[in-house]
Amino acid sequence: MVSTAYDGFPGAVGVSRLTVYDWPTVEGLPGGGTPHLHLTCSEGYVVTAGRGTVQTLTASGFRETPLEAGTVAWFTPGTIHRLVNDGGLEITVVMQNSGLPEAGDAVLTLPQDRLTDPDTYADAVRIPSDAPEDEQARVARARRDLATRRFLELREATENGDPEPLAAFRRAAADLVRPRLDDWGRRWADGAHAAAEATRAQLAALRGEDDGHLADAKVSATGPTATGRFGMCGRLAVYPGI
Repeated sequence: MVSTAYDGFPGAVGVSRLTVYDWPTVEGLPGGGTPHLHLTCSEGYVVTAGRGTVQTLTASGFRETPLEAGTVAWFTPGTIHRLVNDGGLEITVVMQNSGLPEAGDAVLTLPQDRLTDPDTYADAVRIPSDAPEDEQARVARARRDLATRRFLELREATENGDPEPLAAFRRAAADLVRPRLDDWGRRWADGAHAAAEATRAQLAALRGEDDGHLADAKVSATGPTATGRFGMCGRLAVYPGI
């Protein structure tokens, strides 16, 4: 029998708080994050402060979506996205599948020679956690700038009618994550799938005039387990495990 209980965060989504980098970008914008895509997760932004845009690139082309306090924006897997910070941009990020994007479901738009195998890619994106903060910031900024240059190349090719560079990047990204799919499947089964199955069981119970699961109600709360972490798009406060 499927359990009617699921104690995780609603919908088995992950949540983080993001202060977008204010480092000037390689093409002279006032600030912004590192372009990347996700392969199995949708991601949503709830803008809490400041102004900016999210630049996106898909097979359908390039797009800019304005962001300001109160905006809610989201996008599906395969969308290359890049935050631009026009001033004080802060976002609550909602991530599908128990926050899987923070557990590896993200590939940065690095040059193709950095995407040849998982070890090469890991070396290219690693930020040394034991290094002084200014060194972590230097590595994060260099990583962002490298990915941004490739993003701009992919955008130019797409806008000039050449879809192959973007398609090649998507193929390389899929190859990189393939060894991790079994682990991701277990995370999905224990999270989003379990949450949906619990709802199905609750609906069936209520149809059968069984309200027993209501007596098992509980309340949970947590705070961030890490703050100020150098993420892909800015400094993060993370809430693992919700």
